[in-house]
Amino acid sequence: MTLILNTYDWVPDFPRGFVRDIRVRWLLEELGRPYRIETVPLREKSADHVAQQPFAQVPFIRDGGLTLFESGAILLHLAEGTALMPPAQRPQVQQWLIAALNSVEPFVMAWIVPKFFDKDEAGAAKREPLMRQRLEQVQAALGDKTWLMGDSFTVADLLMADILRIPAQNGFLDDLHALAAYAERATDRPAFRKALADQMAHWRAADARRGAA
Repeated sequence: MTLILNTYDWVPDFPRGFVRDIRVRWLLEELGRPYRIETVPLREKSADHVAQQPFAQVPFIRDGGLTLFESGAILLHLAEGTALMPPAQRPQVQQWLIAALNSVEPFVMAWIVPKFFDKDEAGAAKREPLMRQRLEQVQAALGDKTWLMGDSFTVADLLMADILRIPAQNGFLDDLHALAAYAERATDRPAFRKALADQMAHWRAADARRGAA
């Protein structure tokens, strides 16, 4: 059965490549699982959208009779029983995926919001030390391992690497060489490149539709 992944019908240039359906696309490409994209409006929130995602956000999926929202919950659901969540390491993979969401991403977002949305350089600068501390802690935990679990790439690495993309692009991994190499290894995977290309193609097609309207 083809899974349905819901994302926005259009977004402005800034968030392209980072809308969180990228995480689900990436995992689906890793798994080789077929899916199709459906959309909801960015601005005009409908009752149907809220019924499927109470906060009127994306992504959410329909997988057979199951509707599921929140990117972390979706990743856990889809990875279950696959090589990206090895049974022997399942608790540790779940631990690191939740750590990525709860102990790393909030500190990254606390910097992103003033930096890019509020255009508040002073506010962003105040958030940098805590974000840097968390990035240093992730690098220390990674140590000399290839992936968080050792030799095996898992869904926890997928999520962690996605969270690291904006810090990496803004120079915060320049002096964290092991973490930078880790993020580069992950995003050099063919499944990520395919997911990113497909998401960007989605936005270009949305531009074309808006231009033709």
